[in-house]
Amino acid sequence: MSQPAAPMPIAVTMGDPAGIGGELTLKAWHARRAMPGAPAFFAIDDPARLRRLATLLALPLEIAEIDSPAAAAGLFSHALPVLPQPLAVMARPGELDARNGAAVIASIERAVACVRDGWAAAVLTNPIHKKALHEAGFAYPGHTEFLAALAGPPGRPAEVAMMLACRGLRVVPVTIHVALRAALDALSTDLIVRAGRIAAAALRRDFDIDSPRLAVAGLNPHAGEGGSMGDEEARIVAPAVAALRADGIDATGPLPPDSMFHEAARARYDAALCMYHDQALIPLKTIDFAGGVNVTLGLPFIRTSPDHGTALDIAGTGKADPGSFLAALDMAADMARRRAARALAA
Repeated sequence: MSQPAAPMPIAVTMGDPAGIGGELTLKAWHARRAMPGAPAFFAIDDPARLRRLATLLALPLEIAEIDSPAAAAGLFSHALPVLPQPLAVMARPGELDARNGAAVIASIERAVACVRDGWAAAVLTNPIHKKALHEAGFAYPGHTEFLAALAGPPGRPAEVAMMLACRGLRVVPVTIHVALRAALDALSTDLIVRAGRIAAAALRRDFDIDSPRLAVAGLNPHAGEGGSMGDEEARIVAPAVAALRADGIDATGPLPPDSMFHEAARARYDAALCMYHDQALIPLKTIDFAGGVNVTLGLPFIRTSPDHGTALDIAGTGKADPGSFLAALDMAADMARRRAARALAA
């Protein structure tokens, strides 16, 4: 079977069916279906669930059930293409049900397969609820770790990093989904260097930044203030900056975390390496809470996601803001175009 010649669509996963992912998918289709040049996408979801949700939200919807992503681009302007992924039980907005966990996981696996087999340009993941998936037997802390496992050979996950991006700021947390105490214990020079190398390579390949500038945050207040507030900057962070610079990467730091995110400071770098989750996400969500995008760097395929959770409290109410989803859609399409252009130029 030959590959499609038209621009490939983006594969959108189900996310937790009790959350706002379905609403985001529906609203994004309404926003982009008639927009010239907008990236087409298809949902890997339960068509009956989406129809019920559209009725609940009074959103006009035409669904086209497809058996191959190749049909998606041609259908997108008048119907939402859906690759069916049936749920075990009917989903109710705001009510978690671990029995649907297998379908949520399968949706992610099938999206990755579509990209790796050349039928989709990228994966856009809707938010999952980690507790519900763990109750269903999901063995990973979150999307990032699961995608790394899917990308690598059995037992050898891909080397990945999580980047959060919005207009004017990109941040890469060195430690991710662990308790703060565990993050402090895990932080090491090697871990910072690894994240910096992955970030620099991705900025070149996917963001057309030929000479990426990395700002490396300190761990302690005032970046330790010469050791008076902690010695991790001297012991752990500064050696990592030196190693990145020895690799030819324009890395600066350790920088005081409280003064590296204002507007003038952000103009001096392309991405910030942060030592733990909240050090990265608080400034980004303060700058653009509705428009942040989660990107997994280091994968052989493109994955973006809205930078928020399942929002169970507003699921089914029509209040979900699709801004972050739309930003993730546009970023995935831009990254795919850049990868394709580089492949042609090679």
